[in-house]
Parts: sequence; structure tokens; C-alpha cells
Amino acid sequence: MTDTTATATFGGGCFWCTEAAFTEVEGVESVTSGYAGGETDDPTYREVCTGETGHAEVIQVEYDTTVIDYGELLEVFFTVHDPTQLNRQGPDVGSQYRSIILTHDEEQRRQAEAYVEALSAEGGYDDPIVTEIEPLGTFWRAEEKHQDYFAKNPQDAYCRMHAQPKVEKVRERFREEQTA
Repeated sequence: MTDTTATATFGGGCFWCTEAAFTEVEGVESVTSGYAGGETDDPTYREVCTGETGHAEVIQVEYDTTVIDYGELLEVFFTVHDPTQLNRQGPDVGSQYRSIILTHDEEQRRQAEAYVEALSAEGGYDDPIVTEIEPLGTFWRAEEKHQDYFAKNPQDAYCRMHAQPKVEKVRERFREEQTA
């Protein structure tokens, strides 16, 4: 990392979908799929999918702070998933698909809590926001076949049904920022 690069970690359902969406955002330098928030050391995809390791599927975002800030990443995060679904996103059910923000420092924690509080106050959701906010422990990189999954498998039925709409939503909603 450089002085202008920072890291954010988010879990909002299947990491294939969130990874694909965040790669569309200007200022995002890289997105890595992985696991965090659990008890098992170096878990595998199969272990995490059981829901028994305590991990969530997450993405780690490296971003250029001169182009995009953490608050803007929070906006993208809350655009690409439903923060009111407890332990699920769409067809994916289990604690491994929970909505979670894993903070890297006190400032990220403060901003994430303020963002959730503001969203809740706006009343834009019919149900309460259930997004967890906690400090990042260890981030475990997912197996290579899960990295850039959408880019490598654009014709995969799951990707077309679930990742593609998130990518299109980010392209449409954040187009002005990307071309400004």
C-alpha cells in the first residue's frame, strides 16, 4: 500500500457478486474475495458454506483515497445488497452471507456506524438494518477459483441472475462519478 491507498472489508452475500460490483468503481484498485469474522483458521469455501466456521464471505477492497473515500465505498456497499436481510442475500441463506462491515480502524468504525444510523433515520427500508459492524480480525483469502469469478464466468447462470444486476446497478448509479 501507498500513502494514498487504503483497505476496506465488506460482506454482503455471495462474494462473487460484491466483488464484481466493486471492480466497476473508479478508484478501486483491487478486490479480493475471502472469509472473515469466524473462528476457524484458514477455512476453505466448503467449510465456510456449512455455516459452522462463523465466517462470512467478504471482499477486501484496496482503493485510492485521492479518487474515492470510505464514505463513498459505504454507499456502493449499501447499493449492492439488502442490509435488512438477516443471514441471507437473495437465494443465499446462512450466516456466511450476512451483511457485515469489518473495520480496519476507529475512523472506519465511526463512519460505518454513522452511515447506518443515517440510513435508518431516513426510513428508506421497511425492515430494520441488520448489518453487523465489527473490527476485522483475520482476513483469509479465498481459493483462486473464487477470485474474479464473475469476470472469468460471465455466462454462469448464477452470475447472470445475481452478479450482473449488481454490476449494472453500480454502472448506472455511479456513472457520473466515474466519468466526472
